[in-house]
Amino acid sequence: MQTFQAFAACKKQSNQKGLKISSVFLYLSSDCKVDLSFLMDGSWSIGKRRFQLQKRFLGNVAQALGIGSAGPLMGIVQYGDDPSTEFNLKTYANSKDLRNAIEKIQQKGGLSNVGKALSFVNKNFFLDANGNRGGAPNVVVVMVDGWPTDRVEEASRLARESGINIFFVTVEAAAQSEKQNVMEPNFVDKAVCRTNGFYSINVPSWFSLHKVVQPLVKRVCDTDRLACSKTCLNAADIGFVIDGSSSVGTGNFRTVLQFVANISKEFEISDTDTRIGAVQYTYEQRLEFSFDKYSTKQDVLNAIKRISYWSGGTSTGAAISYASEQLFSKSKPNKRKIMILITDGRSYDDVSVPAMAAHQNGVIAYSIGVAWAAPDELEAIASDPAKEHSFFVDEFDNLYRYVNQLIQNICTEFNSQPRN
Repeated sequence: MQTFQAFAACKKQSNQKGLKISSVFLYLSSDCKVDLSFLMDGSWSIGKRRFQLQKRFLGNVAQALGIGSAGPLMGIVQYGDDPSTEFNLKTYANSKDLRNAIEKIQQKGGLSNVGKALSFVNKNFFLDANGNRGGAPNVVVVMVDGWPTDRVEEASRLARESGINIFFVTVEAAAQSEKQNVMEPNFVDKAVCRTNGFYSINVPSWFSLHKVVQPLVKRVCDTDRLACSKTCLNAADIGFVIDGSSSVGTGNFRTVLQFVANISKEFEISDTDTRIGAVQYTYEQRLEFSFDKYSTKQDVLNAIKRISYWSGGTSTGAAISYASEQLFSKSKPNKRKIMILITDGRSYDDVSVPAMAAHQNGVIAYSIGVAWAAPDELEAIASDPAKEHSFFVDEFDNLYRYVNQLIQNICTEFNSQPRN
């Protein structure tokens, strides 16, 4: 990233103590609409002077962001033994008032219980009553002096699954003689959304903290890379129900698998993002892989490629029931359940009753018909309104035309519904 160089170029000279930075920043983020919570380290280990440096850092971040109702909003939770909200997202609507409020914060003291603080934020901070805007990504930036005194892995996992993007700013990591006291040596990697370096910044000294104001602001405002935000691309369990009957044929079956792969690769795939599962059916049904089998996009795409053509009859109703039991009964409670069924002919059994049962259990069903598929069955399988959940193509080679339309419909539907 060029962020560090840009900041270095525009930053004014520090004063003799190295504590002061310019009150003018190049990056005022009017287009940065995020709901941001800072977890402020108030533990005794930080000391009074470094606590003041932390407050100055938060004030400079507030100024660089350009706080406002149309852009970023920022609240602060201070943690020690126990976390508490200093102010929430709707308390201050401009950077000046926010900076003045930060300056008045008093140190709590206590241990450095980061895990407890993350649990608190997940349950209490991002609520509508506290100013959460729903459509704006939720971001938590955790300030840590040294290391946490409790475990962070479970609390951060639950926060990520709620759609919270977690960033860590760690300062003055444990010395060699202190590492035996660290409960989770790799606590940052266990907590952040991705272990690619984007979500974590390590600062060697509190006195150089001012250097990361602009890089941090750039990152939290880079909404395209906020991978943990709940969007249509990372908030679903998607189960493909694939017709493997004799009328499909080997070549066309490979085309269907390519269609399945083309849809899958558009989603963010991981244990905490979208998960993919697949069932193939004829008269019988076969679980090709479950939602928890593969946790990377490449593994999912490889698994799709390995599915072998079965051949047989066409019992679509039984396949829907099977997918409901073997795939969607194991879906995560905070995920959308999406079934995408592809078939090329009329079913030998009833599809309406199994489809209705799936709909009642919260499964959003899309039906894709090819060649001799029956329009009335496609509509019975599809969720309401059927015209937005069912598609038909005359030949397999035209399936690709509906990839973008299908994803667009999934996203439109997701964005029109309340967040979990």
